[in-house]
Amino acid sequence: MFILLVGIIIFIALMGFTVGSRAGLSLPEKFTKDMVGFVQQVFYKPTSYVAGFFEDIANLKSLQEENEILKTSVAQYKQEAVRYGNLAETNQRLQENLDFTEEQKNRHNYKLRTAQVISVNSDPNNRVLNIDIGENAGLKVGMAVTTLDGLAGTISHVSNFTSTVTLLTALDPSSSDANAIAATVVGKENDTFGMIEKYNPQTGYLEMTKISENSKIAKEDVVMSSGIIEGFPKYMIIGTVKEIKESEFGLAQVAYIVPAANFTDWKEVFVVIPPEVTP
Repeated sequence: MFILLVGIIIFIALMGFTVGSRAGLSLPEKFTKDMVGFVQQVFYKPTSYVAGFFEDIANLKSLQEENEILKTSVAQYKQEAVRYGNLAETNQRLQENLDFTEEQKNRHNYKLRTAQVISVNSDPNNRVLNIDIGENAGLKVGMAVTTLDGLAGTISHVSNFTSTVTLLTALDPSSSDANAIAATVVGKENDTFGMIEKYNPQTGYLEMTKISENSKIAKEDVVMSSGIIEGFPKYMIIGTVKEIKESEFGLAQVAYIVPAANFTDWKEVFVVIPPEVTP
């Protein structure tokens, strides 16, 4: 009883000190406040860590979703860029084709039929390609076929809706199917004549034979078709002279020519329709 009474007196005294106006806290109050703060810290920090952990998980999921959206957007952008590039390339190629056909028509009165290459035979013994037009477009055997760069070959077979083109790279004087091409040199049409008779796959050169020993043909001269063979047009660029040698018997010259046409990556070719057979 005495102890309880002493405790009540001490409690009342402490309350008196607490209620009274003073500048600072008493030691018991400081101790009590520190204990309360410690307990709050013990319970609050783990709670905040747990809350922050779940918040980080939510943020991570959101970042993953945003990352997937960005990846999809980048992939779509790349596809559109490729598509745009292909369209631009196709448009440029078609414009070049149009310019080329108009130039040939205006300069040489030739009409060109644009044809799509539908198949290519790379067999070294049968260098041909097939195109998507035939008799329906007025094509005939022997007609010249050119590209933007230069002469590619001649029509060797014709059906109603397709044709076969035998390439210059198939020229071989020992072949019964080979048709030599009469040629001359740009700017020297009255001086230089010869026949494109052979293609050498080892060197990649066309061989122009039967050139007069008095001809002034020279390196870097541009060779074109002469048009002296009936049905074959003049002014078809064949290539550039790389080298000149005497013929085997020394009575003529042989010119080795780098073809102007590129015999790979076929897309479109042009069949030259002479004016008299234009449908």
